[in-house]
Amino acid sequence: MCGIVGYIGSKRVVPVILDGLKRLEYRGYDSAGIAVIQNDGSGPAHMEIRRAQGKLRNLEEALRLQPLEGDYGIGHTRWATHGRPTEENAHPHRDCSGEIVVVHNGIIENYLALKHELAAAGHQFRTETDTEVVAHLIEEEFNRAALDNGGSLKLEQAVLRVAPRLKGVYALAIISTRDPEKIVAVRNGPPAVIGLGQGEYFVASDIPALLHHTRDVFFLADGDVAVLTPQGVQLMDFRGRPVTREITHVTWDPIMAEKGGFKHFMLKEIYEQPRAVRDTLLGRISLDRGEVFLDEMELSEEDFRGLTGARIIACGTSWHAALAGKFMIERLARLPVEVDYGSEFRYRDPLVDPSQLTVLISQSGETADTLAALREARDKGSKTLAICNVVGSMLAREANGALLTHAGPEIGVASTKAFTAQLTALLVLGLYLGRARGTLAAAAAVAVMEELDRIPAKLESLLNHDEEFEALARRFYRSRDFLYLGRGIHYPIALEGALKLKEISYIHAEGYPAGEMKHGPNALIDENLPVLVLAAHDPNDPASVVRYEKTLSNIKEAKAREGEVIVVANAGDANVREAADHVIEIPPAPELLLPILEVVPLQLLAYHIAVRRGCDVDQPRNLAKSVTVE
Repeated sequence: MCGIVGYIGSKRVVPVILDGLKRLEYRGYDSAGIAVIQNDGSGPAHMEIRRAQGKLRNLEEALRLQPLEGDYGIGHTRWATHGRPTEENAHPHRDCSGEIVVVHNGIIENYLALKHELAAAGHQFRTETDTEVVAHLIEEEFNRAALDNGGSLKLEQAVLRVAPRLKGVYALAIISTRDPEKIVAVRNGPPAVIGLGQGEYFVASDIPALLHHTRDVFFLADGDVAVLTPQGVQLMDFRGRPVTREITHVTWDPIMAEKGGFKHFMLKEIYEQPRAVRDTLLGRISLDRGEVFLDEMELSEEDFRGLTGARIIACGTSWHAALAGKFMIERLARLPVEVDYGSEFRYRDPLVDPSQLTVLISQSGETADTLAALREARDKGSKTLAICNVVGSMLAREANGALLTHAGPEIGVASTKAFTAQLTALLVLGLYLGRARGTLAAAAAVAVMEELDRIPAKLESLLNHDEEFEALARRFYRSRDFLYLGRGIHYPIALEGALKLKEISYIHAEGYPAGEMKHGPNALIDENLPVLVLAAHDPNDPASVVRYEKTLSNIKEAKAREGEVIVVANAGDANVREAADHVIEIPPAPELLLPILEVVPLQLLAYHIAVRRGCDVDQPRNLAKSVTVE
């Protein structure tokens, strides 16, 4: 979950790396560091390192006090796994001689055994991290080559000897004064992207770090080693055999990765949701014929037609989207759907039927648990479909098909626009399956599509009432607990609302099925517990009306127990207005589309509460944007 940046080219290296690290700080912000090498030809190549505990601004201050210049270098922003978040444990890490430095994203699972082996050979360690062993292992290979034949070893050759010894998952960037003018990058699990400029080359953990310099990139695959020099990029596998990877031209506007005048990235991304929904729909639905078009598919319509069921696998916010997707697909395609956590799926030896489709959802397309679940399902014969937000990501490449969301880069750790784009993509998938399987007539599909086409404008109207959510935040920001209730497809949104509040404001919050309140949670309700209820409904849908009537009963039960009740409801709902303490009105929509609308007030409420509590909204403690390790 850490962020890596490397640069070799003609620009001043420190500003380039710092700029990249700023754009990756969402991946981790426990500490940061940078290493550069100066090799002007007048003497031996010289390396210098600066590191600092805490956020990147501390490293910037260290560099202000002790400026750094070099010809090329690597940098790192850390999310701590092994070793406390201290300056000592900050990357880059060096070997005994100080001639080799490494930055690392991932976990070296056998580092203790390697550390003991190296210590016995005379290596001295300075840190508590697993990463440091990599630098020492490379040093050992250089020393062994010198002893064996007195000759020199190329850095990539040393890395190729070390990589097979490392157990776990890792992305690495390595530089050394022993073999200057190159950066060696390695991937085995966590993401690594190579940027191709005009006479300059980059390595990073994610695309936003590169967008201000180049849009031509390719992603390393697992087992790839890239050698970046001023002359270009050489790519090989762990056996040293040349390989090639497809170059992708990224269409994201670099400005999309900036705050654009908003106080926080999270708020900017909440306001980008109308565009994210529009862009995810673009070119995928035909309002004339009720047809759906899926791109990036190895799967045929016949494959979809022959399905007997589906399983959706995801983690965190994406799991909540998956749970809502279950309702969408079962309703539109009449196909049974199971939902699994990526972190649990493969550990129970799951039963996988080749006639079932496995759908995997991940904003980054690099979530370690979700990737492992894909491989488990694929190995057991299932066809796989990825829903993700990053072109060329590992998930998109390995699945049989990809339904790409077009939310643009999401920098805030707490996902917002990626979630609504995922809901949109799942609805598109449900429509496609319904049409392919013959369970959804063209006229019925057109009716849903027309309503879906109206959603962005309705989202914009919701965003015009931000002052209402600020007022609610003033009322509730001192609360210690929160309860979110929903029924049916609204239960996943209750879960998502509770997650947003807890992850950015640190208030304990719980999402619960409203119908289960009598089975225990009613005992929690008193005058100190805010209860947020999702009661929006579709008056033209009999099942939705029944659910709504039952939810009204839950509201009255909570009020009878002195709870302070906030309700998300249809505009003009007199029943709710009479029963609730606070009402958030949303525009009308069919039942399956209501989640896209009702999640926005929950995001804004969480945001304003967190701001009032003085929390770091974009970088909540102990979290990172992309969970690329278990």
